[in-house]
Amino acid sequence: MSKAIRFDKTCGPEVMKWVDVDVGAPGKGEIRLKQYAVGLNFIDVYFRTGLYPMPLLGGLGMEAAGEVTAVGEGVTQFKLGDRVAYASRPPGAYAEERVMSADYVVKLPDSISYEDAASIMLKGLTAQYLLRRTYRVKAGDTVLIQAAGGVGMIACQWAKALGATVIGTVGSDEKAELAKAYGCDYPIVYTRENFTQRVREITNGAGVPIVYDSIGKDTYIGSLDCLAPLGFFVSFGNSSGPLPPIDLSDLAGRGLLYFTRPTLFSYIAKRSDLDAMAADLFEVVSSGKVKTNIRQRYPLSDAARAGRPRSAQDDRFDDSSALTRGRRAVRHRNDPI
Repeated sequence: MSKAIRFDKTCGPEVMKWVDVDVGAPGKGEIRLKQYAVGLNFIDVYFRTGLYPMPLLGGLGMEAAGEVTAVGEGVTQFKLGDRVAYASRPPGAYAEERVMSADYVVKLPDSISYEDAASIMLKGLTAQYLLRRTYRVKAGDTVLIQAAGGVGMIACQWAKALGATVIGTVGSDEKAELAKAYGCDYPIVYTRENFTQRVREITNGAGVPIVYDSIGKDTYIGSLDCLAPLGFFVSFGNSSGPLPPIDLSDLAGRGLLYFTRPTLFSYIAKRSDLDAMAADLFEVVSSGKVKTNIRQRYPLSDAARAGRPRSAQDDRFDDSSALTRGRRAVRHRNDPI
């Protein structure tokens, strides 16, 4: 019998239970895989707390890497023993084994380890569409990343490799040093600095053409005030809470801004897009332009401990994300900082 994390009510990390599950054989268009590494992401908190609804009894986890152990009818792109990875719905990656639709799984090159793959699939594919599709960053651009956490650390390095100047917001001097080491030219410690004023100072009053904001409610208006006329505001998360109702005068009054709320799952809906995005991600990681940042290792059975909040008032992950390797796990920096 295989093991997995399940929960039957929405609340804190204590609702996650390590239970026996019957994985079953893959059906038409599906594969079964043995998972060696599983990523823990902020979106998992949204599902676990009920912010994003899902059926109960539910599983958690959106990304993993492992080996194909069975192939269902009609699957021709994978064979037994293939190294694979994914970042996809439905949740359920916190598991030793899993049956998945083959449409959302990609082959993993030998240059990428299982642990590295599970630490970058969701965050790295998100960074890919943000930088290469939602707004195509080019040499000479100045970008603002709110905040330079899991996605941000990848995006900072990638944007820097593309020739951009990178501004990022962080919560402490320690995290500012980390962000700088990962490609952020101007880390702003938002707990003591007015990030809008600093962005205007850094850009000599011009503002930036693009803001990537994963914080939401607390940074929304300030982010708009950082933009140059005709700038792009990209909202891809809401760790501080959902955005308020959008008032179009907030955009028009600041010089014809553009607003978008993209999702990874829209961008990878077509197989050809998923393959191209994954190839782009694997290339930039294999080249060393983007480095992974795995921090700690935990057993998958301890996923509840990995997801505990920093304090009783703060139901967020700490500075890491959990990954499994068989019955072992790793943690790597992920939470917006």
